[in-house]
Amino acid sequence: MVKPSTESDRAREERNWLTVPDLVDVLGVGVGRIHRLLEDKHLLAARVDGVLKVPADFIAGDEPLSELRGTLFVLADAGFDDDEAMEWLLAPEDSLGTAPIDALRAGRKAEVRRVAQALG
Repeated sequence: MVKPSTESDRAREERNWLTVPDLVDVLGVGVGRIHRLLEDKHLLAARVDGVLKVPADFIAGDEPLSELRGTLFVLADAGFDDDEAMEWLLAPEDSLGTAPIDALRAGRKAEVRRVAQALG
C-alpha cells in the first residue's frame, strides 16, 4: 500500500465511506432519492477508486447530517468546489482543533460555519 502523500489524503483514508447502494440500505430510500440528496446538497460525494461514495460521517442515524447542507452552501459561497469542500470537511482544521465534519457532529455548527466564511 502506498502511503498517503498529504494530511488530507490520510484524513480521507481514515474515514468510512458508503457507496450509493450502502446509502440506500442505511437511509431506507431509493437510488433516485439518494441522487436528489446529492443534487440538493444534503449530501456530498466524491469518487473513491472510481466509485461514487459519501463519508459515513455525513450520515446521522438514518438521515443526512442536518448541519451539513448549510455548511456546504457557506463553503460554496466562499468559492469552494465540491472536491475542495470535501477536502476541507475531512482534513484537520487548526482553528477548530479537529476536522470540520467532526466539529459539526459535536454540535459546533456556528463555529464551523464562521471558520468556513472566513476562508472566502
